[in-house]
Amino acid sequence: MSDPSSPEQQTTYSPPTEPRSQWAQPGWGQQTPPHWFEPIPGQPDRRRRQRRSRGYLVVLFAVALLGSVVGSGLTYGLLLSTGQVNGPVAYAPTDSPPPLVAPSITPRPLTDDRSAITTASEAVSPAVVTITVQASQPTDPFTLPETGIGSGIIYDTAGYILTNRHVVVDATTVMVELHDGRQVEGTVYGVDTLTDLAIVKIDGNDLQAAPIGDSASLKPGQTAIVIGSALGTFTDSVTSGVISALGRSLAVTDPVDGERRQLRNLIQTDAAINPGNSGGPLVDINGQVVGVSTAYAQGAQGIFFAIPINIAKPIMAQAVAGEPLTRPWIGIIYVTVDRSLAAQNNLPIDYGAWLAPDTATGESAVIDGSPAEEAGLHVGDILTAIDGKQINAANNLDDILSEHEPGDRLTLSVLREGQDLQIGITLGVRPAGLE
Repeated sequence: MSDPSSPEQQTTYSPPTEPRSQWAQPGWGQQTPPHWFEPIPGQPDRRRRQRRSRGYLVVLFAVALLGSVVGSGLTYGLLLSTGQVNGPVAYAPTDSPPPLVAPSITPRPLTDDRSAITTASEAVSPAVVTITVQASQPTDPFTLPETGIGSGIIYDTAGYILTNRHVVVDATTVMVELHDGRQVEGTVYGVDTLTDLAIVKIDGNDLQAAPIGDSASLKPGQTAIVIGSALGTFTDSVTSGVISALGRSLAVTDPVDGERRQLRNLIQTDAAINPGNSGGPLVDINGQVVGVSTAYAQGAQGIFFAIPINIAKPIMAQAVAGEPLTRPWIGIIYVTVDRSLAAQNNLPIDYGAWLAPDTATGESAVIDGSPAEEAGLHVGDILTAIDGKQINAANNLDDILSEHEPGDRLTLSVLREGQDLQIGITLGVRPAGLE
């Protein structure tokens, strides 16, 4: 059966032509009723009767008018003689209800979103910086070093700045322009091995830190505000929109090695994120940072992405504590289970992380020498939860682990050959460069 939506099958719709009704015969509209003005033959002439009755009515009207005038005159004379014409009027109390009075309605004040956006951006803008980087010097003396510009968020008054990995990776010189116009040299404290995040450190006085919010409480439809150095030129630019969706995934190209990287659990927004905004804050209506601007969808309008701030919090704390930026690692190759995967592979459940026998790389799903091997995980296991938090398409295993640090002791819920197991595991350190 052909697809009716295909171009070959499409036709132009024309409304059906209805046949002329039988009552619309030629000449019908020119016929005139023959007795609009003349009486119907054989019937008495009512016009004479109307003329006679009209005379009687005139006489009766004159008599009634004369009577009313005489009666009014007598009444006025009587009231005048008794002195009651210009006297005060007394109203006798009655039991009738008081007249209705329209209630006064006080209009309900409407929330001024523009004012709220202004207040929120004013709370965060002093902590937003512009980051200019230069890559390594080229070997050709006639070629200028590559320069890039992005944004960043001061989250600690000691000079710690959160930004994107792709803004500062492979940089040899980092200059930070503060909100008040000061320019300070910075250093790359470290880059994240899991997401497109990095930490830059500067030394400065009177630094203002941005309020940090909770991205776990976000819902689609909430107001979203983006602040940053749009196009690397228009500093302190503010755009606004809404949270469009949560939990998005996006494949991006690494600017250094050209490799494809998979970014997961992203916030989608229609608040404009332009080149130069990367690394700047995504702010909620309360003036708190809930995400880090990171990417936009090419070939589309109004589709932009940010990394949830909760994913960044562990490395933010590590930097302030003077520790290296690390992410937790189990050491498995897994596939997130959904209804389709479960049906295709005859799995007993439609959620979890499956250690499939066949992997894309050909390696074992349980990596040799990893924490997973030490804990006793087997190929074919389905991890269903971590510390009671279910693993599913909305809560990816890596996303759950990102809230923990290496060295944490967790309990894995595992389904193995129809049996539910509880297996303890100590998280290791995620190697750099892993997908």
